[in-house]
Amino acid sequence: MLDQFFSQISFVDVFNFCVFIAFTICYTYQLYYVFVVLTRKPRELVAKRNHKFAVVVSARNEAAVIGDLIHSIKVQNYPSELIDVFVIADNCTDDTARVAREAGATVFPRANDKEVGKGYALDYGFQVIREQYADRGYEAYFVFDADNVLDVNYFREMNKTFDNGAVASTSYRNSKNYDSNWISAGYAVWFLREAKFLNQARLTLNTSCAVSGTGFFVAADIIEKHGGWKWHLLTEDIEFSASSILEGRRISYCPTAILYDEQPTTFRDSWNQRFRWAKGFYQVFWHYGARLAKGIATNPKGSRFACYDMLMTIAPGMLLTIVSVTFNAIILALASMGLMSTGVMVASSVSSIFFCLMNYLVFMFMFGVLTTFVEWDSIRSTTGKKVLYMFTFPFFMLTYVPIALVALVKKCKWKPIQHSISVDVSEFSEAAADAHKRSL
Repeated sequence: MLDQFFSQISFVDVFNFCVFIAFTICYTYQLYYVFVVLTRKPRELVAKRNHKFAVVVSARNEAAVIGDLIHSIKVQNYPSELIDVFVIADNCTDDTARVAREAGATVFPRANDKEVGKGYALDYGFQVIREQYADRGYEAYFVFDADNVLDVNYFREMNKTFDNGAVASTSYRNSKNYDSNWISAGYAVWFLREAKFLNQARLTLNTSCAVSGTGFFVAADIIEKHGGWKWHLLTEDIEFSASSILEGRRISYCPTAILYDEQPTTFRDSWNQRFRWAKGFYQVFWHYGARLAKGIATNPKGSRFACYDMLMTIAPGMLLTIVSVTFNAIILALASMGLMSTGVMVASSVSSIFFCLMNYLVFMFMFGVLTTFVEWDSIRSTTGKKVLYMFTFPFFMLTYVPIALVALVKKCKWKPIQHSISVDVSEFSEAAADAHKRSL
């Protein structure tokens, strides 16, 4: 009987089972993160003193939104003399530099069509600051994108994290335009999930978080040690995170520092942006993957799990889905051409493709529902749209599959994402911030 059972198992079944086991082993720990967030609250911090900070913003043709960011910094519930704002007007062809200056920022124009990307622009800005403003005694540098708007208590809360010893920290990332459409909502839910169910869990468990694009600070000592911003891959934020973890630094997270970010609303912009991210993750994996794997065993005990967590973050987990679907699609193609006639294998391939895609959709739906309900009061939208976008979120995430596949074989050039949604910080009411803090 047992022999008959095993005789029915094809190598297709074995392959798909191995992929499933690999995926389960790699990512089940993130379910524990959910349990941690739902059962434990992060420690409340108190600052003994206020520190001196510099804000560094890389902006390319951001005249429509840069003024709102600078205004939200100028009205912070934090001593204004302790915050200086620097804007790198990177290859701009609009009025970004003028708008930034009029809003109160110091502007560094940059024209360089050879070294293109945020990482290079940040490096240029840090070089100028270190050369011309070294006497101002900045203790840490904040990095924002031009389309961001900050809650009025952002710097007060981040100062608590810095004062308690963090050398780098990210913050809570909300959205300016969750309810624009299903694309912007998909981004918003993903970043809320990242803040709540990844970084907050890491903070609570005292392991390292990861910087995600915008809304973070880096201690001045780190910039001095590296001689500027020396992370220039397509996803310089993830590269910085991987590099920091390998060097034994812990990136913190401040759940009470709230940043509002503008999300793309067209599929073309979304494709271009996520294609760059996918390509950048592959780059980071190629450059740092082996060292992170080694660090799991050789790093100091306090950072070994952080190496594993970061390895799983940059590892092309999406490829497991792609590999499984592609493999089974090849089996079906061979069968359709008459090159393979094993009915059991064909049936296994069909069921495996269906199971793989449905599993992915169900998993993403569950995370979308969980994130939306937990962060319900923090999401600026109607009840109807919140419910609707819980159902569209899995399909937004499914579009990552072709993006990740194309990123494997196609070169990527940096393309700007247009931002045009101008908002005042007063539009984000204190009630929303209070609701978020009550959810912690």
